[in-house]
Amino acid sequence: MTRSARWLLAWVLASVSLVAACGGSATGTGGASGGEAAPGFPVTMTNCGMKTTYLRPPRRAVSLNQHATEVMLALGLQKSMVATGYLDDEILPEYRAAYDSIKVMSKEYPSFETLLAAEPDFVYGGFAGTYDAKEGRGRDALAKAGINSYLNVEGCASGPVTVDTMDTEIRNIAKIFGVPERAEERIAGLHRTLDAVRAEVAGVAPVKVFVYDSGDRTAFTAGGAGIGNEIIRRAGGVNLFADLDKTFGDVSFEQVADRAPEVIVIYDYGDRPVADKKRFLLNNPALKDVPAIRNRRFAVLPLSSTVLGVRVPSAVESLARQLHPDRFR
Repeated sequence: MTRSARWLLAWVLASVSLVAACGGSATGTGGASGGEAAPGFPVTMTNCGMKTTYLRPPRRAVSLNQHATEVMLALGLQKSMVATGYLDDEILPEYRAAYDSIKVMSKEYPSFETLLAAEPDFVYGGFAGTYDAKEGRGRDALAKAGINSYLNVEGCASGPVTVDTMDTEIRNIAKIFGVPERAEERIAGLHRTLDAVRAEVAGVAPVKVFVYDSGDRTAFTAGGAGIGNEIIRRAGGVNLFADLDKTFGDVSFEQVADRAPEVIVIYDYGDRPVADKKRFLLNNPALKDVPAIRNRRFAVLPLSSTVLGVRVPSAVESLARQLHPDRFR
């Protein structure tokens, strides 16, 4: 019997004899053998409603989604990774060599069978959709198969997502892998970038910003609950839809016009190029009197930089340079 077949058999047996977890939480051992904890362990983590106890660092981790992968690479965890999947953008240059040493299991999300075949002991997902139960990848299904999981906290945040949340995310992953000192070193570097930007934009009049992610009949935009709102604020802008109490949401173009943005920030990703999005907005009759349209003031951020991960400070710097170019000459 192959190792993959043994994992599938184990999952079936575990599904039959599932030990129920209270309140939707689960407890795992992090792949430890003999019940003995590694030095610095056990580590107990409650993440998005699921409680897990790790007796040792994961040794066969899988990351799914760009920002999850880059957090792990930023912490130097590539040797603990057996596979990765689903990028929205090119991997950051400083992590390229490490990334190239890891198997890419799928262009987007893998099937549950493909995931099991990698024999992971830990899965780190960037979006709630990573763990789509209808596709068989639910966190409960992973737990039944003996696989621990973690969801980027932006996917279940109950309040505004801020730079403090970014710090927590990095610290959590470092703690699970037993390398907390690496988190502090990485966070210090990220905050140096944020501090430099803050000094450059100190005292500026905030620019009124509307985020255009996508949409033809309505506009899919950044609300006030996600890290995108924090990026805009720290870059010297004000998100005109910060009162939308979610990470993303739909608004009408008439609402956009009423709020009169001075700059439209376009999120760049997928098959629709930025030039096409600009053309659509410039030709939208509802927006013809909007200052950003009249003055053709656009800024662009890759989607991979607008979600909770190690790109947040560089996104703040990039947007600040586009909103306040006079401060960066």
